Amino acid sequence: MDLLTPKEIKEKDLDLNDLSILDSFSLSKADHTKGLIKSIFFSLIAVFIFFIPITFNGKTDMVFGIMYGKMMELTGNLGLWIVTLVVLGTGLLSSYGKYIAKSGRIHDYFEGDSKVHPILYLLGGFYVLAYTLNATMGVQLPEIIVGSSTGGTIVPAIVVAVFWIIIVSSVTMPFLLNYGIVDFVGSLLEPLMRPVWKVPGRAAVNAIASFVSSSSVGVLITSKLYKQGVYTEKEAVLVVTGFSAVSVGFAYMVIETAGLADRFLLVYFSSLMLTLVVSAIMARIPPFSKKKDVYINGKIQTKEDIINAKPTNNLLTAGITRASKKALTAPSLGKEILVSLKEGFEVLPKVLSLLAAVGVSSLIIAETTPVFVILGKAFEPLLNLLRVPNVELIAPSFPVGIAEMFLPVLLIKNNIALIDAGARYLVVAVSIVQIIFFAETIVVMMSSKLPLKLWELVVAFVERTFLAIIFGSILMHLFF
Repeated sequence: MDLLTPKEIKEKDLDLNDLSILDSFSLSKADHTKGLIKSIFFSLIAVFIFFIPITFNGKTDMVFGIMYGKMMELTGNLGLWIVTLVVLGTGLLSSYGKYIAKSGRIHDYFEGDSKVHPILYLLGGFYVLAYTLNATMGVQLPEIIVGSSTGGTIVPAIVVAVFWIIIVSSVTMPFLLNYGIVDFVGSLLEPLMRPVWKVPGRAAVNAIASFVSSSSVGVLITSKLYKQGVYTEKEAVLVVTGFSAVSVGFAYMVIETAGLADRFLLVYFSSLMLTLVVSAIMARIPPFSKKKDVYINGKIQTKEDIINAKPTNNLLTAGITRASKKALTAPSLGKEILVSLKEGFEVLPKVLSLLAAVGVSSLIIAETTPVFVILGKAFEPLLNLLRVPNVELIAPSFPVGIAEMFLPVLLIKNNIALIDAGARYLVVAVSIVQIIFFAETIVVMMSSKLPLKLWELVVAFVERTFLAIIFGSILMHLFF
């Protein structure tokens, strides 16, 4: 095994995301120590930001959550107006770039969109402007657009939040992705993650980041690792749709709304276990089992690649060695943050616009039409077969999850006193397992240019829902 210096590694232009290449050389003892110190230092910062809960101003949250929450608080109405102008500007510029311009930067930015996208961007701009005028100037506008059950839910709690999530994560994600913690965790968990969920051990980092930060962060991490050539097409899809669950904080809000706060630990951790079971099955059935084992550069994943990902020697030693090499050869932090910010700002306008358009429209449909009640009828035979209580009251909550993951519990909120605790548990557990919903994750997945089609996500949502109901009802009978 060759002994290489950082300079030689750079000169050879080695792809260190390819684990067979990463393991093909050694470092001198001095370089290994230097890389290890660097990895530990920056990884501890990443762990502190993304995974350590602290209490700030009487509220306990992850540092990442406090950071973007504080930005929302400090900017207040100014931040809301900034988001409004971004979304409104996206709608206007997209119409010019897609329908009028034949060349130039605006044309290039919107060239990959369909002809329907500018209409959605404009709709998003209309919704956000309407809400902002109502919230900041008291302009009287239709309640169905700006009310707390539609625009009042999506704009401040999701659109504005995602604006700051993307900006803050662009600054902080290099600490998590560039200095070896992903490779260290991946080496330890490869023997478990690959056979059970058909994904690399590194996917565990995505899962943890989603659970403690937000589902958008999980999607963004997956997208970045896919573009870096860490994940194949199939792996990226399985990770992003199987592990990008909502954060602990948001899950608590959902569980509390369902009247189950006194059993939070039981409900939350059993729901996560259910998520892992369903994701393991999803990896083995279409449409995602049919995805290609190919990296973004066109390289086909081989059996050797999978074998090489699993360390041949001690897992801990291999993880430490890989982390040291990645940290030692990492580009400068400032440069990586600038690149990350550039990527974040490129995706930001489209994500925000689609979140507003799709999110508010979905809630308007849920509030004003019987669509989800009708769709809920399809679940009643299965629920009755599984002997779930209060079938007619909870059935509509399962299809409505595709609009927004908070909607299922909102639908049953007014009938909590009438609904059995076990039935409420099932509604909460299924909403956490579904993962795929238009108000956030679907939009971020599609805007991040991941190898996904909308019909695949809809099919996967239905599959995850039925699987979650089946396995969730077993847990319901065990626990309630």
